[in-house]
Amino acid sequence: MDEALLKRLKEIRLVALDVDGVLTDGGIYYGNQGEELKRFYVQDGLGIRLMLDAGIHVGLITARQSQLVARRGAELKMSFVHQGVKEKWGCLREEMTRLGVEPSQCAYMGDDLIDLSILTRVGVSTTPADGHMAVQERVDWVAPKPGGAGAVRALSDVVLQTQGVWDTIMARMIG
Repeated sequence: MDEALLKRLKEIRLVALDVDGVLTDGGIYYGNQGEELKRFYVQDGLGIRLMLDAGIHVGLITARQSQLVARRGAELKMSFVHQGVKEKWGCLREEMTRLGVEPSQCAYMGDDLIDLSILTRVGVSTTPADGHMAVQERVDWVAPKPGGAGAVRALSDVVLQTQGVWDTIMARMIG
């Protein structure tokens, strides 16, 4: 990771995430009763909580709508959850204004073309290892893990390590 990216990571105060393909594997599962199912990776959840505990805002912006996403956001006590959003950049801009965060202080992880409107405007743009190739070509950092399998946790670890809070977290976890 180059020095310029490390410097930008130190300034991050808000991490915004897409859901499908980032917090999930991107699969959409339908049950026989018409219910929709999603699988969330527990280590991503801990990474989100660690960032929140460190004072970093974390929120979701997704084009789809699901009660499961609202439930996951509430479980993790995320800063915001926006669903059914077609113009993601405008939504994130409103959250940045509400939270007093500049675009340079915001990181975003998205996996597909719909995310480019945000990825090209934030301080640190990221995608999972299985993000669309056109997205991978335009982001600052590609996570070593795929969506729904540790990509968000990898981002969380990098942000917390570069901000100098990792040793405190480890000491707290070890006890």
